[in-house]
Amino acid sequence: MNDRTPPPAQPDPHTLVCSRCGRSADSPPVTWMCSVENGTRHYFCDDCARTHLRAIESRLDSAWW
Repeated sequence: MNDRTPPPAQPDPHTLVCSRCGRSADSPPVTWMCSVENGTRHYFCDDCARTHLRAIESRLDSAWW
């Protein structure tokens, strides 16, 4: 008998997750935004991108907003 708890389910490696709110999508929707910060890609859903549009246009890292 195995008494170990199984590891949590991992998202499909092709599933995108919003770096701000955690919303997920199976493929990149055209309304989502991609930002490269310190060599790492960050995806933001349309709601988060719209909310933080001024900070994004000012090229602030997402840590600032």
